[in-house]
Amino acid sequence: MSAAMQELLAILDLEQLEHNLYRGRSPKTSWQRVFGGQTIAQALVAAQRTVGPDRFVHSLHGYFMLPGDSKVPVVYEVDRIRDGSSFTTRRVRAIQHGEAIFSLEASFQVDEVGLEHQMPMPSDGPGPDNLPNQRELLELAPNVPEPIRRYWARERPLEIRPVDLAHYETREKLPPRQNNWVRTTGAVPDDRALQSAILAYLSDMTLLDTSTFPHGRVIADADIQAASLDHAMWFHRRHGLNDWLLYTQDSPSSSGARGFSRGALYARDGTLVASVAQEGLIRLRSSATA
Repeated sequence: MSAAMQELLAILDLEQLEHNLYRGRSPKTSWQRVFGGQTIAQALVAAQRTVGPDRFVHSLHGYFMLPGDSKVPVVYEVDRIRDGSSFTTRRVRAIQHGEAIFSLEASFQVDEVGLEHQMPMPSDGPGPDNLPNQRELLELAPNVPEPIRRYWARERPLEIRPVDLAHYETREKLPPRQNNWVRTTGAVPDDRALQSAILAYLSDMTLLDTSTFPHGRVIADADIQAASLDHAMWFHRRHGLNDWLLYTQDSPSSSGARGFSRGALYARDGTLVASVAQEGLIRLRSSATA
């Protein structure tokens, strides 16, 4: 297991301060802001700590209000909104410096049997075993922007293998779609709640970038001010995170300095594991007002 994966598991093990009150920290990093996926995952862990072991998250909806400060802890306050016969609802506020930086609502359900169907996984494109890892891409793709190259070179708890590099290597206007294979860089414990939290963590990866493709840009461009505004996720089927997931993404719309993206996470065997939607700030700095 990589050190980065060990650190991810450690930061998801929140400290309980009081009834319904938990504290999380960020990994030691040069980043000034807390990664949004970390805040989502930690808020979900806080909610899970107040839910019975027979109920599992099936959906979450969150809003980002302020950038998180990676140098100080985040306090998570859980509101036990409702405990029903089948469903449980929780609200979580993430607090730093006395202000809410993120809010989450999550719903949990007992396992039930019902009607089942799913959209099939896209069948075109190579599998992860036929794609270079990101360290190899540093040599194979010399035109990738420097901020992205630095990101690829850093040790992380996740490995991402893009199916297509065109949006990194060209400034042509491209369709707002991308597929990435993703997996953890170490074994994930056989704990369904923890697996859901890690899935929420990785769901924030690359999603917002997709909305920049039709404009011949990348999220790392110096003249783009980008930030996640909200995040929604639906957990359809359990996955142990012990193998690759295909993260398919598209962006139906950008308007009002906001980009909207959708995603679907498929197991390698084609099982639809989760669906994601996110809107983010995509503002040109030349027209920024605040």
